[in-house]
Amino acid sequence: MTSYVVTIPGTLHEPLTDEARFTLLGALGHVDPQSTDVGAAEELGLLSVDTEQSRFTLHLEVDADDSNTAKEDARRIASSAFEKAGFTTRTAPLGEPVITGIDSE
Repeated sequence: MTSYVVTIPGTLHEPLTDEARFTLLGALGHVDPQSTDVGAAEELGLLSVDTEQSRFTLHLEVDADDSNTAKEDARRIASSAFEKAGFTTRTAPLGEPVITGIDSE
């Protein structure tokens, strides 16, 4: 099993309130990339938001057998977290996941 850092861009069509941010980050806490060498070296946070452009970027650590599975798992985890925070696929559509780091042992 390999740890992948997966980056997922997206767009916010509704404001990210403090409460929604708290819920979103809580739902993603178990996939924080800071526990990987890549995440720590690059100081990757879970969530970056550009409020002027209504864009966001997620950085998730996912353990998987291959990169395609890692991308699929990351998308599923991100979608679920946004749902918990009150967003839908229409109000916070996700872009294509990209592998931005591999932390294999």
